[in-house]
Amino acid sequence: MKYIVLVGDGMADYPIPDLNNKTPLEVAETPNMDMVAKKGMSGTAETIPENLPPGSDVANLSVMGYDPNLFYTGRGPLEAGSMGVKVNKGEVAYRCNIVNINDCIMVDYSAGHILSEESSELIKVLNENLADDKISFYAGVSYRHLMIHNDGSESLSCTPPHDITDREYENYLPKGNGQNFIRKLMEKSMPILENHPVNKKRIAEGKKSGNMIWPWGQGKAPNMPTFTEKFALTGSVISAVDLIKGIGFYAGLKIINVPGATGYLDTNYLGKAEYALDSLQERDFVLVHVEAPDEAAHAGDIKSKIKAIEDFDKKVVGTILSEMEKNGRDYMLLVLPDHLTPISVKTHVHGAVPYAACGTNIKSDGIDRFCEASASSGHKKFANGYELLPYLIKSAKV
Repeated sequence: MKYIVLVGDGMADYPIPDLNNKTPLEVAETPNMDMVAKKGMSGTAETIPENLPPGSDVANLSVMGYDPNLFYTGRGPLEAGSMGVKVNKGEVAYRCNIVNINDCIMVDYSAGHILSEESSELIKVLNENLADDKISFYAGVSYRHLMIHNDGSESLSCTPPHDITDREYENYLPKGNGQNFIRKLMEKSMPILENHPVNKKRIAEGKKSGNMIWPWGQGKAPNMPTFTEKFALTGSVISAVDLIKGIGFYAGLKIINVPGATGYLDTNYLGKAEYALDSLQERDFVLVHVEAPDEAAHAGDIKSKIKAIEDFDKKVVGTILSEMEKNGRDYMLLVLPDHLTPISVKTHVHGAVPYAACGTNIKSDGIDRFCEASASSGHKKFANGYELLPYLIKSAKV
């Protein structure tokens, strides 16, 4: 038996007036996700508890079958795990964005989706100028980096930068115990980054510069059972996003890096599907995460979100579903967004997401379309989203 989870990050949305009050999922051509719904069961799942912040970290813990209220400690330590950075006792790990600020406005949480090779140079100069026995920086992918604060506070209130696009950032600076230290660090980063050759070159090319750090998502290392301990299954995770790899790291899953996987609209969709199928030759489970729909939603780009959903459907879902059907193996395939990222608000929100699952021992419930409206009429709704995967694994084994 093989178990596959395919996550289209942020695919779920609200009805959009420009789409005749339909959602991107309703408008997009998704024959393969529709086929999953037609072959199997559909429903909704609350992947983010109301008491926790809406984000991919909390949501994907639920998707993998872990109760976020028990195992979520923050986004930072998850990303540290994905990078192989150990978070020691007394240390707090922060997600550290390179952002673009102009006239006190958060212009771009991604510094214009700065390239990894450019941002790594910026992280290097930050370490040269700001790192000490308390602070260290680690380069990640594009704008997504890591900051470790030794003897730091995890009780700060920090706002994700993608939640405050086009707003005055000063109202959203870290608040609470230790705020002055972190705020001063952010302030010190600005002249260091602004004067770096990487940013001077980007400005000359008409691109947005990465001119400030924005730490958030802080926490200490989680203590959670491995996926094998929890489900008696071996598995892998495929994603371009560090926090997803980090969940896989703490869950004891193999992290598979796919060439050309960018975490953006130009990601290697087909490569992710092919590497997933290859991993199933040796392991029982694979989760494939595609960030592109979420990135388009953060940008408020309806057209790109629809295209990202269609690419995910054709190149990832279609490739894997076709192969599983062709080879005649017993399998369980689950497709879902991890959370909603509505175009209208350009950020993550609480709410139930649609899911569809098909495969061995999973009976059809008569729904033949994968979208928010169809899933809401499905026969199985999960108020605790972390119960969905265990339910499906158990059902497929019967």
